[in-house]
Amino acid sequence: MVADNPDYFIGIAQQALWIVSLASAPILIPALAAGLLLGMVQAATSINEQTLTFVPKLIVVGICLAIFGSAILMLLVDFTQELFARIPEITR
Repeated sequence: MVADNPDYFIGIAQQALWIVSLASAPILIPALAAGLLLGMVQAATSINEQTLTFVPKLIVVGICLAIFGSAILMLLVDFTQELFARIPEITR
């Protein structure tokens, strides 16, 4: 029985973590780069205004979602369909 094998569920959890990292990387990496760049500009100019970092990061995240949103959604849909296809293996 597949449900008795703990390696099966560890493999599913490992795959889920990989999918989450692939789905979040196209959004988090540009937001991190924008925050780092804006932080350096703020440190150089001694301007400590919070909205100067929030608004550009929000714009960067919006652009990244517009560009990569469909690919991220397809990645999540494919993983969900694969999980649903595995349900009969677990219930045997």
